[in-house]
Amino acid sequence: MKKLLVANRGEIAIRVMRTAKKMGIKTVAVYSTADRHAPHVKYADEAVLIGEAPSNQSYLLGDKIIEVAKILEVDAIHPGYGFLSENAHFAELCEQNNITFIGPKSKAIKIMGSKLAAKEAVKTYNIPMVPGTDEAITDIPVAKNIAKEIGFPILIKASAGGGGKGMRVVEKEADFESQMDRAISEAVNAFGDGSVFIEKYVSSPRHIEIQVMADAHGNIIHLFERECSVQRRHQKVVEEAPSSVLTPELRQKMGEAAVKVAKSCDYLGAGTVEFLLDEKLNFYFLEMNTRLQVEHPVTELITDTDLVELQILVARGETLPIKQEDLKINGHALELRVYAEDPLNDFLPSVGNLEVYKLPVGKNIRVDNGFEEGMDIPIYYDPMLSKLITYGNTRAEAIQLMLSAIENYQVEGIQTTLPFGTFVCEHEAFKSGNFDTHFVKKYYSPEALLEEQKEEAKIAATLALKKYLADQKLLRIPLK
Repeated sequence: MKKLLVANRGEIAIRVMRTAKKMGIKTVAVYSTADRHAPHVKYADEAVLIGEAPSNQSYLLGDKIIEVAKILEVDAIHPGYGFLSENAHFAELCEQNNITFIGPKSKAIKIMGSKLAAKEAVKTYNIPMVPGTDEAITDIPVAKNIAKEIGFPILIKASAGGGGKGMRVVEKEADFESQMDRAISEAVNAFGDGSVFIEKYVSSPRHIEIQVMADAHGNIIHLFERECSVQRRHQKVVEEAPSSVLTPELRQKMGEAAVKVAKSCDYLGAGTVEFLLDEKLNFYFLEMNTRLQVEHPVTELITDTDLVELQILVARGETLPIKQEDLKINGHALELRVYAEDPLNDFLPSVGNLEVYKLPVGKNIRVDNGFEEGMDIPIYYDPMLSKLITYGNTRAEAIQLMLSAIENYQVEGIQTTLPFGTFVCEHEAFKSGNFDTHFVKKYYSPEALLEEQKEEAKIAATLALKKYLADQKLLRIPLK
């Protein structure tokens, strides 16, 4: 593998290229007109404009990307996450054109891309699943009867869905039909597929995912878990590894279950198996993401691995260089997704110019970043600026370092999720480890954040005054 094209943008494009360069592989960036001056374009050895700003006219043009790859004699394509990363047709296109797709085979993407097909595939492996339907439903009266059998509250989910779209919690029977209509309509609009399924709603779940890696020689390992329960609108914002609630026995059971899920679809490369964990520590298979996850850095830090490097080695047909028994958890890592969003205004995207943009630096602080000072935030893509990751020997140490790193992260011109990160890390529920996916709903409000900021400002003012008075006292001491 001499030349690698990254079919993505922003921080993940740079992250992949960094490892490729370390391995002596030339890199190719693709970019839209909106990203003409983006850091990933400058970082690559070669860069090609592929279209206009909207992603359906640039980053989602699989045929165009393949065309560029062939002209530039590219050996492999890394899709990052989002865009074409879980597109089975794109993986097939790569296969047909003798370009290595750094990810699983298209068959695995297809199976795990449908929540129902995924459930069907893992059924024979006795992996615990939330009680629910085995097939897609669009018939509302039939669905209603099934919901009654399962028992309310229930969850309606789009079969082809992700990112919380086409998902509805129904607390009581009277609301079922209207919520079913909404879920189907949302699923059609978002995915062109109105099929939904129903499952029991786990009321206080934690979102735990297991990182797996598989090679073409039958070796599958898991690299432990990540806790991703702090979410807004079903999207993760704060992630950590390991989870504060898993016992070594439970960790082993979940790891083994994740490996079985990978086996069930003949998996290749890096993937993530997602589970729900209820308050009694029962776990249930949720889905598998057939790509590198946004939050992969926390796993890298606690296992001392480079997941992109492992992806490339496996894609080249090599045997995994590590065995399950070689892996152990060292320390604790925390990640905050720094979004250009306003936490005081329902996390709505905050568009503008990065007038000031200075990143924190220091031991055990990692920033996977895709922006520079002076850049405009494009409205066409996911509003994530960077990922702020901290590492400590203990969870408390990683949290403390995160608070300090947030304080040293300077952004002016737009609003970001940095103050929300502070709110989470200072909250007793988070610090104690006693929280679930309802953390935001239970504890967070713009008023709570403003109150905290006011309190911090008051403390800062008091300390400044104390220092001023102490300095004045020193100045008044007569020289002998």
